[in-house]
Order: sequence, then C-alpha cells, then structure tokens
Amino acid sequence: MTDIREVSVDELRHLVSDRAMTGETMLLNMGPQHPSTHGVLRLLLELDGEVVVNIIPDIGFLHTGVEKTAESKNYQQSEVMTDRLDYLNPMGNNLTYCLAVEKLAELDVPPRAQALRVILAELQRISSHLLWLGTSALDLGAMSMFLYCFRERELILNIFELVSGQRMMTTFIRPGGLWRDVPVEFEATVRDFLKAMPRRIKEYDDLLEKNEIFLDRTKGIGILTKEDCFQYGLSGPVIRGSGVAHDLRKKQPYSGYDLYDFDIPTHPEGDVYARYRVRVEEMTQSLRIIEQALNKLPYGPVRSNNRKYVPPPRSEIGVSMEALIHHFKLWTEGFTPPAGHVYVATESPRGELGVYMESDGTAKPYRVHLVTPTFVNLQAVPVMSRKHYIADLIGIVGSIDIVLGDADR
Repeated sequence: MTDIREVSVDELRHLVSDRAMTGETMLLNMGPQHPSTHGVLRLLLELDGEVVVNIIPDIGFLHTGVEKTAESKNYQQSEVMTDRLDYLNPMGNNLTYCLAVEKLAELDVPPRAQALRVILAELQRISSHLLWLGTSALDLGAMSMFLYCFRERELILNIFELVSGQRMMTTFIRPGGLWRDVPVEFEATVRDFLKAMPRRIKEYDDLLEKNEIFLDRTKGIGILTKEDCFQYGLSGPVIRGSGVAHDLRKKQPYSGYDLYDFDIPTHPEGDVYARYRVRVEEMTQSLRIIEQALNKLPYGPVRSNNRKYVPPPRSEIGVSMEALIHHFKLWTEGFTPPAGHVYVATESPRGELGVYMESDGTAKPYRVHLVTPTFVNLQAVPVMSRKHYIADLIGIVGSIDIVLGDADR
C-alpha cells in the first residue's frame, strides 16, 4: 500500500508565486469534496486576502483506466465503458466510439439509424445542458432553476428508457447502427417534448434574466479572450462564449448533420454570462435539429446487414442454427477489423470529444485513446480566475461544465 505523506510547501514552489513562500499569500484547498467543484476536483488556491492570485487544478481522483482496459476487451465489450466517461453524455460517447469502429471497419450505417442517432444525441445535449443550468444556477443562489430544469430533464430520461430500457447508461448506439428500432410511441413522445420545451426555455429566461444576483455574479466574471481559447485548445460552449463559431457538427459534419439547418450560437463577451447564454440558445437549436430529423425520418433497417460485424436479427436466431452460432461467436470472440488507425471527433455538450483507435487485425483494439473536453477546458481555470474574488470561483468553475469522469478516465 502506498504511504500517505504530507506535501511540503517547497514541493509546490514551482507552482505558486514567491509571495506564497514568505507567507504573504495563503495556500488553500478547495475540494476534492466541495459540492461546487461538480465532482472530485481539487483546486489549490493561492489567495491574497479574498483575491485569487493563482489556481492549480488537481485531477485524477476518479481515475478508472478506461483506455487501457479497452485494450483487453473486444470492440463490443469496450463500448459499455464509454457510457461511464462523461456520464451526462452516454449517447454521445456511444456515438463517437461507434463512429471510430465503423471508420476502422468501413462499416455502413442505414439512413434510419443515422437520423435516430442525431435525434438521440441532441436529446442528450439538451439533457446535459439542463443539468448544467440547474446546478450552476443553484450554486449562485437560484434554487428554483434546479427544480425547473430537472423537471424537463426527467422527460428526456423517460424517452431514453422508452427506447433502451435504461435512463442513463444506455449503450443503445452500436457499431453498424442501433441496438434495435425505436418503439411506435417514440415519435409522438418526442414531438410532445418539442412542443413543450420552447415555453420551458422562456421560463428559464424569465427566472434568470431579471435576477440581479445571478447577473452580478456572471457578467464580467471569468473572461476568456479568443486568443486564450486558441492558446489552450479549448472547445464547445466555452470557446463559443468567446465569440468563436466553432462546432464540429458544422465544421466536420458526421452522422448526416450536414442535412439539417441550424445555427451556431456565439457571444463575444467571453464571461460566465456569455457561456450561459450559449448553452441556453444551443438547446433551442437542438430542438430545431430534432424536429427536422423527425420530419425526414426514413423507414428501413436500423442495423447494417454486414454480418461480419453485426449479429443476425433475433427473428433468424430462433429458426437457424447457423445464425445462432454466428451470434454466439460474435459476442464471445468479437469481430476483427483490418489493421489500421483512425481518429474521429464529435461535438459533445462540453466540446470536442475524440477517439483515436488502432487495430492490429485482432478482435481487441491495440490502442484506444480519448480526447475529452473537460480535461482540455480545465486548463483555462487559472486564466479565468486570477484577480477575481474567491466567491467568483463558484460561477467560473461551473461555467466550464466539468465532468470529472470525462477528465480522469
């Protein structure tokens, strides 16, 4: 067992200012158990009174070793772990992983499955933004927002349960398509949600846009310039809140996103308030995408007919011994894509989510590496926080929308 030892100030000398060495400034831990860090994140603060001099983010408390574990499992088994990375974006994680496998294996995806993937990914985006909005507003004293946002998020989780049997860890999107087709009541349920949600978003605006405490704690706080965003390689609502119209659904379309008409919300101010506005407006754009996808939803299969990678349908398993054996071998031994390597990136609710995958021609990936937005965006915390009061850290950290499973992995 590793010995637990006390860290001396001298070991932190390269991370803090000279004033900390003389006792002129104070070093203080925030987290890893603080509720406003939104997970097991430790922030080492250097403070001059109540003013932040510097911040050192300390991650790794939730390390799971997903990347290395994936190399010991076949491609189907590894996908289950992607649900647990960014646990607020399981559908999006599944999608990114499957796109990498499909690119590696040159596996086709039927049009109906493509459209349903888009619908589910955008519902997941709205669900994630709702949780962010509710918890971040709660941190800043607007408790009612938490209750309102979770009311609508519950409707989305009910839809996920309807299609997959699970509310969160769905593993519904599979290489070559989907686990199964959606039930007949799916379209009506989603349309009911689309009808109700615009009124709910207006309620959020009514609650927050006239809340002086919320506005005082978000406007002009935690400013990031465009140059900061480019220097640190940030993405997602964080960079769009600094006026950069970068969205992979537009810049590098995948899953048929080029077939849909939607805008990229941006705000040039670069503060906590701008990042809040971007996420709220993104929910409206996601509703537009979902409605278009429903209107264009084609009939047909939801899984590829390439039996080298996709198991036979259940209807064949009951009448064909060959189909039963094929199904058994696929799930026990896995499939073997050709040797090669690929990189695929998607636009998650937090930014660019990428999967690098390398195959050596066997049933297990030779290498899996994940590029996750929380890990990258956390770099910006010191830049946003310096010269602000310690009370402002709550809104600043919340505005990144961190998920520590996404960062530590």
